Amino acid sequence: MPNPSEEIINELGYSYSLGVLELPRSENCVIGSVSILKDSYYKVLPKINLDSEAAKMEFLIAPILFEVAKCTGSGISVEYLIEIDDRLGGYLDCLIRSKQYLVLKNH
Repeated sequence: MPNPSEEIINELGYSYSLGVLELPRSENCVIGSVSILKDSYYKVLPKINLDSEAAKMEFLIAPILFEVAKCTGSGISVEYLIEIDDRLGGYLDCLIRSKQYLVLKNH
């Protein structure tokens, strides 16, 4: 399958697109820490091989999750088990718990 996530989403009657998300900004977030993280990404990430899921989680996703938790006071569940029925279930990579849920998939 060239893109199994897209096929599964289509089968369930949904669609998705890739793009930059403009999310609301938290008043608790220090913009300087976000800028430092962004600068670090552009300087360091090109030097890191991100071929494995573990590398993606450790180098791409985890630093962002730390900032999200720090800025919003949200709880984060990693490898969150979800079971819809006997045919549909599995693990979410990350679930950010707040007043609303946001699911992050790092593929």
